[in-house]
Amino acid sequence: MDIVMTTESDVAVFSIIGHLDAVSSPELEGRLGTWFEEPGTRLVLDLNGLEYISSAGLRVILSAAKKMKARNGKLGLSRLQPRVREVFQVSGFSSIIPVFETLPAALDAVR
Repeated sequence: MDIVMTTESDVAVFSIIGHLDAVSSPELEGRLGTWFEEPGTRLVLDLNGLEYISSAGLRVILSAAKKMKARNGKLGLSRLQPRVREVFQVSGFSSIIPVFETLPAALDAVR
């Protein structure tokens, strides 16, 4: 898995590429944990390159959503691939965390 972190104005964007599973999820958890040490309140997870997500990956994303809610921030997911989108729908996560078709739509929504 690769994680590319960029900033679009005042929004942090984490692009996640590859597989997010029990082996790789601690890396994302650590990178997000470092980001949460700062006072940011706008976060987008761009999942365009994510090919697979396990329950361990879902747990990391749910944890990020809870932390964003606690700081009155906004979190959005963008560009989910069909297989990943299905996991989010079946698990009910797509009703908890806003999902957007494009990165610009997600950026606009969290601003």
